[in-house]
Amino acid sequence: MRPGARSLAHGRWTPLWFLAPAVLTLLIVGIYPTIFALVTSFRRYNITRPRDGFPFVGFENYRAVLSDQTFWDTLSRTAGFFLTVIPIQLALGLVIALLLHRPGWGFLRALARVSLVVPLATTYAVVGLLGRLVFNRDFGVANWFIGWFGFQPVDWLGSPSLAFAAIATMDVWQWTPFCALIFLSGLSMVPMEIEEAARLETRSPLALLRHIQLPYLLPGLTAILILRSADVLKLFDMVFTMTRGGPGAATELISVYIQRVGFRIFDLGTASAQAILLLVLTIILSRLYIRFLYREISA
Repeated sequence: MRPGARSLAHGRWTPLWFLAPAVLTLLIVGIYPTIFALVTSFRRYNITRPRDGFPFVGFENYRAVLSDQTFWDTLSRTAGFFLTVIPIQLALGLVIALLLHRPGWGFLRALARVSLVVPLATTYAVVGLLGRLVFNRDFGVANWFIGWFGFQPVDWLGSPSLAFAAIATMDVWQWTPFCALIFLSGLSMVPMEIEEAARLETRSPLALLRHIQLPYLLPGLTAILILRSADVLKLFDMVFTMTRGGPGAATELISVYIQRVGFRIFDLGTASAQAILLLVLTIILSRLYIRFLYREISA
């Protein structure tokens, strides 16, 4: 082979070598577990009874899941959690983004942008541990704060309603900066001359937001809803670290229930069917968000 041809062939393979680690990781971490869960969902797969084998049972696991009242209760609880935290995160994130988008502030604005990354860089398990410290009955920051107003210490993690509020608070703390950064990137796409002209026409921030800035925020809003829907449906580490799904089942979200079915009852077939149904639900929600919210920005 001529040196030039060998060099050309080597150049063709170079991009593939750079992509290979990412593709291999995706196959191992993402594709293979999904295929395994799909196959397992059609089998009776109890890891405590390997001698019984793993027979194919068709849609029996799915019928069991759809007729399981606990599954629907936890899914309803997860939907309530989503409808609690997402509006708060969107509202706070939008306010923060609008404040940081305003001219001025200089160094403080740059510092605020950097500080928004800190909660996002914190893992779910660490957020759960922080939540246990913040809402501890004896020495938690939450009880110390309300003590300033003369209130008695509260057993945050021992009360069903307060424990739910506690995990919602920690989720809002972690993911509000994400919403703010996405909205801020959308606001940075607004042409400066159009925004300045609109400010001369009206002094109403709401009118400016609705008619000028909102079209540039919709793609980011769609991305936030898609990602956060998937995050809430698979939220496990933070809740398990803080409350173990308790007290009772007050904070047992759907992912915690799937973990209980799969790794406490050891019924991996049913747990896999539940996980596949959540995957289907995530895809449906994503399509709905794109259908009703996403808008292309015309030049």
